[in-house]
Amino acid sequence: MCVVGRLNILVSGGTGGGKTTLLNVLCSFIPKKERIVTIEDTPELVVSHANSVRMQTKPQTPTSPAVGARDLVANALRMRPDRIIVGECRKSEAFDMLQAMNTGHSGSMTTLHANSSRDALSRLETLCMLAGTDLPIAAIRKQIASALDLVVQIKRFRDGKRRVIEVAELTGMEGETILLQDIFSYETRVDASGHTEKGRFKVTGLVPTFIDRLRENGLDFPQNYFG
Repeated sequence: MCVVGRLNILVSGGTGGGKTTLLNVLCSFIPKKERIVTIEDTPELVVSHANSVRMQTKPQTPTSPAVGARDLVANALRMRPDRIIVGECRKSEAFDMLQAMNTGHSGSMTTLHANSSRDALSRLETLCMLAGTDLPIAAIRKQIASALDLVVQIKRFRDGKRRVIEVAELTGMEGETILLQDIFSYETRVDASGHTEKGRFKVTGLVPTFIDRLRENGLDFPQNYFG
């Protein structure tokens, strides 16, 4: 519902955690009528939409200059996309991705290496500073708070299974701090012998603030869904 409702989503997790796999699944829910532009270093996303364009970075060669993800994001804005999907934000292209999210390309998605939702926001700040814009950190945080709606944290467990462990919403700013509230989380229990028991997903009881935006698009969660 969040994908169809055009929320901007950041998928965060460690190496091998399944970020790209989850992003592939989320992309499959995008309505077929929408135009998508994907940007990647290596072709990993599988977008089955007929109206989609795949763009890939290119290293420098003796006869041509390098084409980075930041160049591709800037060019994608001229291609009239409904959504921009960046396979992974690794460098200064994170700043341009935020600009795209803030300028009408709602429903865009990307992934990022981080161990928690809060760490993902801190890493995003660092990547934006690499863009060399000389913006104060408070201005960058305001950009992040206004651009992103949802952070989905994924983790690979010791048994090899990959699970979403947290779904958190960005609710704005308080001073110079980005407000983040958990909507869903995954908790594991440890038995008396010290072994980790099977975990479970739970709701925190907090109703997301974007629920009104989804209702405007004709999407409504069942009653007491977040209870």
